[in-house]
Amino acid sequence: MTNSMNYLTKFFLIALSIAFLESCKSSDPAPVTLTGTTVKDLAADPPSGGYNPTNGQPIGVTRKYTLFNFKTGAIIANADSATAKWDIGFNGTTIIVNGGTSGPGNASALVFTGLFDDLSVAPDGGYAQDNKNSTTAPYAIPRGSGKGWYLYDPATNIITPKAGVVLVFKTADAKYAKAEILSYYKGAPAAPSNTTPDRYYTFRYLYQADGSTKLK
Repeated sequence: MTNSMNYLTKFFLIALSIAFLESCKSSDPAPVTLTGTTVKDLAADPPSGGYNPTNGQPIGVTRKYTLFNFKTGAIIANADSATAKWDIGFNGTTIIVNGGTSGPGNASALVFTGLFDDLSVAPDGGYAQDNKNSTTAPYAIPRGSGKGWYLYDPATNIITPKAGVVLVFKTADAKYAKAEILSYYKGAPAAPSNTTPDRYYTFRYLYQADGSTKLK
């Protein structure tokens, strides 16, 4: 009788332990899947009067940057350019970060060679801030055809995003984000011409809000 009761007690305790473990498993939070966001036709100081046919310079530009915040997905007013409310800024083909000589934030960036969807973890190092006093690297995202995010074809006067380039950012609020420029032309046409309105960015990005380097 005693042995039978001991067996039942042990069986009950084992069953209770299994039930407890299963309940713990079911209460564990589900893995968070990050969702990317696509921004369409972000105006980066497009010329209101087209381009000068003599020298190719834009006519009617403000020379102000369009400031963007990854966390909110919002454009930030230029009145807040001296704050940490923005992460990156766009003007023509130039992209600045809110850090170094471009702003008071702690933002930095690097140009990563690879595919947007495959980049699951932000690199540990290699980030830079803007330094307009530098003669070799004034911007964290280099300017010029083939140096940063784009290629320029002088024969057609077309700007094309470089394939296999991902821009990785440490944001002004010390988080991580990745971005891929998809188009530089209004409406993101597959085959823009030199008469297609330019300085309109379409890009996709993913922002990691928890402060980790996970980007997938």
